Amino acid sequence: MTKPLLEVKGLKKYFEIRGGVFGRKTGEIKAVDDVSFTVREGEILGIVGESGCGKSTTGKSILRLIEPSAGEVTFAGRKITHLDSEELRKLRKDMQIIFQDPYASLNPRHTVEKIIGEPLLVHGTISAEERKKRVKELLKVVGLSSYHASRYPHQFSGGQRQRIGIARALANHPQLIICDEPVSALDVSVQSQILNLMQKLREEFQLTYVFIAHDLSVVKHISDRVGVMYLGGLMELADKDKLYEGPKHPYTQALLSAVPTPDPDDVRERIILKGDVPSPANPPTGCVFHTRCPQAMDICKTVKPAFEEVEDNHFVACHLFIM
Repeated sequence: MTKPLLEVKGLKKYFEIRGGVFGRKTGEIKAVDDVSFTVREGEILGIVGESGCGKSTTGKSILRLIEPSAGEVTFAGRKITHLDSEELRKLRKDMQIIFQDPYASLNPRHTVEKIIGEPLLVHGTISAEERKKRVKELLKVVGLSSYHASRYPHQFSGGQRQRIGIARALANHPQLIICDEPVSALDVSVQSQILNLMQKLREEFQLTYVFIAHDLSVVKHISDRVGVMYLGGLMELADKDKLYEGPKHPYTQALLSAVPTPDPDDVRERIILKGDVPSPANPPTGCVFHTRCPQAMDICKTVKPAFEEVEDNHFVACHLFIM
């Protein structure tokens, strides 16, 4: 087993709610609430959950694109939550992100050459001539042509734009890439092309991914391990085969029961969750899932379950397994 490249401990991100004439703090939205996990070198960790559960905020907080409220993030042995802005800037070339929307993440006024070459310019690693050469190399790596360097984002399709975003992320030879729903805005046929490209690049450049998505089939296809989030917290984390074949947490069981299968004879019991997802501004006491859980007990309403290892490399936050 390789050593952890990324360690996240007790990560929290609360957004203040302000109101009234003087804009006083009236509450807070608990977008990420005590999340902990590790990612090994060369691994793809998938994070899934429904919209609004805190997946993207977790990814951005790890990179400090959003400053976390509490917790500790260690990357390659360095505690990045304690670094000042200059030290963090130097480390950014090793940690990159691929954004969800390929239409919003590229500056429409810049050519592709400037977009991909910007990280190289910011970190001042190579000369202008070498930068142009590197941009053309990266375009070929992601399946585009060198002549695309002089074009603007509006001249490309969604899939091509996402390839440009991937090339930009690769510019400075990063070790870790946070993939924030990189295929959710793309057509299904294009999704598979981008996923296959990302797997190829992982092997070619020895990359480590944190792959955030809400599509369970996409995450199963690309990930080594999968974590399931609900209302700002991790409910379950395990190897993908363990998780998909034997989910333990009632929320994971409900999610997987909703995944369609191509086999018409595969009849499975559909678990219907009652009610709506509670507001992160006023989450339930105890286990945040107890208001919708078909197996909820009295203890679930008052005591928050710890996120503990119940089997080898299988972590669950549920009183059914840790009592």
